[in-house]
Amino acid sequence: MTNTRTLAAARPEQAAPPAVAARPSARERGTRLLAALFLAPTVVGIVVFTVVPIAGSVVLSLFHWNVIDSPGFAGTANYREAFTDSTVLVSFGNTLLFMVLAVALQLLIALVLALAVNGRMPVWLRSAFRSAFFFPLVLSAASISVVMKYLFNQDFGVVNWLLGLVGVAPVPWLTSENGAMAAVILVYVWQQFGFSFLLFVGGLNNIPKEVHEAAALDGATGLRKHLHVTLPLLSPTLLVASVVGIINALQVFEQPYVLTNGGPGDATRTVVMVIYETAFEQLRFGTASAVGVLLFVLIMAVTALQFRLSRRFVHYQ
Repeated sequence: MTNTRTLAAARPEQAAPPAVAARPSARERGTRLLAALFLAPTVVGIVVFTVVPIAGSVVLSLFHWNVIDSPGFAGTANYREAFTDSTVLVSFGNTLLFMVLAVALQLLIALVLALAVNGRMPVWLRSAFRSAFFFPLVLSAASISVVMKYLFNQDFGVVNWLLGLVGVAPVPWLTSENGAMAAVILVYVWQQFGFSFLLFVGGLNNIPKEVHEAAALDGATGLRKHLHVTLPLLSPTLLVASVVGIINALQVFEQPYVLTNGGPGDATRTVVMVIYETAFEQLRFGTASAVGVLLFVLIMAVTALQFRLSRRFVHYQ
């Protein structure tokens, strides 16, 4: 008996067999396969139309290439040329100025109109305003700019005619530096504010009514209520609208190209216009790619800065 116990104690304990993970059922495998099939077109589209062009631009920015001759390695020469080209530097300044003024005006108009539409009015009228404000966004920017070019004409434009009714002298909208930038900004904002408007309307509808009722009981009404209650709760939507607005504004092309062709001089010439002219008019694709890479870096830096600063003013419910 003792020997049996001793032998049993001396035997090493047998390790428990490892747990075998349950294999997914045929239904789960089918669901995963179906999800992959639905995601495949989007993934392929992102890779083909976004990742590959960006990588190709980075590679091309290191070469001299005019389409006719074979590419020649240039190293960082294209970037040095971009940093020393006065037209490129002016275009970056114009683009940043346009971004600040256009996005600020766009968000302000969209927010004011969203607050007005979200007030007390019949449902049919609210729907009509939403459709009317969003309609310019579905139109072609080039076609809108062609029409606006006639409206802002100094001699026979409707805008100057309306200003003349109140005693204002004709404004050289498209032939003076300040007037040209103002015209481009107004046309751009008129077309783009509908997107921010819809975002703000959706964000306002998601704010619980109990919050406004509690604020009213505390004596917060009118502008005070919007500043201390509505805007903090709307800050996530404001962040999204500002990020999208800034990215779009940094890539503006159609409005200045059609309205002023970058003029007078270089007053309204933007970075994307410089990329287009350098590549397709001067056939300097390497330099154009370098400018495009710099614009991409600028967009990423501004977006990262926005998300960094959003930690201070964005409040999630």
